[in-house]
Amino acid sequence: MKNNFKAGIVQFDVKSGQVETNLNTALGHLEKLAAKNVSLAVLPEMFSCSFDNENLSKHSKLSDKVVESLSFFARKNQMAIAGTLPEKEKGQIFNTMVFIDVDGKVKARYRKIHLFRLTGEHLYYTAGNKIVTIDSSFGRLGLMICYDLRFPELARSLYLKDAQMIIVSAQWPEPRKEHWKTLIKARSIENQLFMVCSNRTGTEGDLIFPGMSMIVDPMGNVLTEAANNEKIAFADIDPGLVKKARTLIPCSTDRRQEIYG
Repeated sequence: MKNNFKAGIVQFDVKSGQVETNLNTALGHLEKLAAKNVSLAVLPEMFSCSFDNENLSKHSKLSDKVVESLSFFARKNQMAIAGTLPEKEKGQIFNTMVFIDVDGKVKARYRKIHLFRLTGEHLYYTAGNKIVTIDSSFGRLGLMICYDLRFPELARSLYLKDAQMIIVSAQWPEPRKEHWKTLIKARSIENQLFMVCSNRTGTEGDLIFPGMSMIVDPMGNVLTEAANNEKIAFADIDPGLVKKARTLIPCSTDRRQEIYG
């Protein structure tokens, strides 16, 4: 990462199947972050339509237009934006995180590797098979989606690819909210990098979502945490903290790669 900047998160009650409504809600909150001079913003998982799984083919046809709207906003406001939405290719549907840089160009797409079997994601989506880092305007970033947090191998792979920040979009439910907080801090501490993590709020069916979007620094300190009723939060990012943390506790030097890879 380069100079200091502000990173922000957006959280809201994503309305199932209501693409236009959700896009307008997201843009409204992004406007608020832009007014605070935020340069990087993260939206929740499946922010365009939620897990309206029976209608994913229809929703995926609108994803390009959603991305176009966000790209226009990003270019106009010099704000990078990330979030996930359905992507269809060769008859397969992916839960895809799109990263749009400050110039409005899509710089990366990450297809969710770990599908959440307990809610049947594997029945509707195809799992991705590529780990994604991106050389952005803010340095090298890694991309993850929700359930990915439970797999330290993925975060470590991003660290080994020199990521200095990991971006996470999620729909993480209320009953496991302490797991959410603990895993974000753990991924930060063990890899000595920033975590910028957006989670949705509201309800869908029997599920309640607590929000609790967080930004955590490379030593595991919470820089900002949104409550359930908050829509945006942001924090100053000092890129120098990555080098400071990795110098203070030189895990990379002491790592026994010859033993476990």
